[in-house]
Amino acid sequence: MDKILQSGDGDITITNDGATILERMEVEHQIGKLLVELSRSQDYEIGDGTTGVVVLAGALLEQAETLLDRGIHPLRIAEGYEMASKVAITELERISEEFEFSRENIEPLVQTCCTTLSSKIVNRCKREMAEICVKAVMGVADLERKDVNLDLIKLEGKVGGKLEDTCLVNGIVLDKDISHPQMRKEIEDAKIAILTCPFEPPKPKTKHKIDIDTPEKYEELRAQEAKYFTDMVQQCKDSGATLVVCQWGFDDEANHLLMQADLPAIRWVGGVELELLAIATGGRIVPRFQELTADKLGKAGSVKEVAFGTIKERMILVEDCKASKAVTIFVRGGNKMMVDETKRSLHDAICVARNLVRSNHIVYGGGSAEIACGIAVEAAADSIPGVEQYAMRAFSEALESVPNALAENSGLPPIETVATIKARQLKEKNFCLGIDCKETGTCDMKEQGVFETMVGKIQQVSLATQVVKMILKIDDVITAEAAY
Repeated sequence: MDKILQSGDGDITITNDGATILERMEVEHQIGKLLVELSRSQDYEIGDGTTGVVVLAGALLEQAETLLDRGIHPLRIAEGYEMASKVAITELERISEEFEFSRENIEPLVQTCCTTLSSKIVNRCKREMAEICVKAVMGVADLERKDVNLDLIKLEGKVGGKLEDTCLVNGIVLDKDISHPQMRKEIEDAKIAILTCPFEPPKPKTKHKIDIDTPEKYEELRAQEAKYFTDMVQQCKDSGATLVVCQWGFDDEANHLLMQADLPAIRWVGGVELELLAIATGGRIVPRFQELTADKLGKAGSVKEVAFGTIKERMILVEDCKASKAVTIFVRGGNKMMVDETKRSLHDAICVARNLVRSNHIVYGGGSAEIACGIAVEAAADSIPGVEQYAMRAFSEALESVPNALAENSGLPPIETVATIKARQLKEKNFCLGIDCKETGTCDMKEQGVFETMVGKIQQVSLATQVVKMILKIDDVITAEAAY
């Protein structure tokens, strides 16, 4: 379900992303802040499972409170949780299945991304969004090294238009326009000078005052200023640049001289965008005009200004970048709230596709993996002679909190439903059985096509365990009540 959040100054956010919800909450308790950081870590590393990791950590703390009340030492509980975590991770690796895909066959990846895009805002065009995310990831992926550089995928949003207008641009989108209306709007085989030095005369470091009392002095000052601008423009032309991208603004005179020299320019480009442009086009960021040479220019197949919407908003498309395969997902939406939530959802889907490129193993969702791990941990606890076995059984019960929550939110009786699925998994040895949230008539998640990345699930179990262990080991601070 989506949640509506209102900040102190009245800003509205609608989201079902666990990390976003926790970030917006005003959490005072120090342990609560640890759980917020836990969710943020999961979002940063995996992109998905941000709610599940907090639910699991909360259940582990709840089980720890019961064990503390029974007189078991916190360190023994932490050791038991660690042992159980290793058993659960081993079981996840055992029940995982290989996920076949290639550049030619991206359908399996698209289906996985569809599972992630569950927000009500993007749900109506979930398929199209999933395809965009997969194409973006495959566009920058190195399948031989099993690596994806997410820095090369940029999410750019613009209010206006429909959600269906969201598109993938094979290049970079800059939310800027060409600095002079009479400059060329399209540059083919562009050679880009990327500058962090402003088009303006140098400013003295100390306080200064100039008295101009004759027309000759004024003319001399104007000529000197014009020479600065002319020299700057000429240095750009001499390097062979056909487009200037500058981090700072232009003086009107500099803008006019650039237009006269037939040298299109873009100004006020942010530092992050400037770095991405340099990576994508193979250019070097130049801090001084004197250092600008032909070998420091970035190269792109085409740079063009496009206008859209009823008020003719303008943006710059830099396509066919020569140095790398940078791509941009250009998000449209009716208002800022929709655009922001769509960007959050797309980020999660991109991370999931990235994780599958890194490791193409999956486990099935709907709580099936948690139930399977719970069964394995419970069985392993019987062979442990010490008090750690109690902590392991508590870990097994905590794992069932995820399928319990799924059943409850789907309107099913949670205890009865989870018990039935657990019994069936033990009897049929089918670890794909989970909670039928969609009420399709089958509990087999393989048939429903509901699955998660193995990397994400392992990270979820591992992170939750590590945070709970850390809380249990905080000496003389955590009582049973505080731990809960």
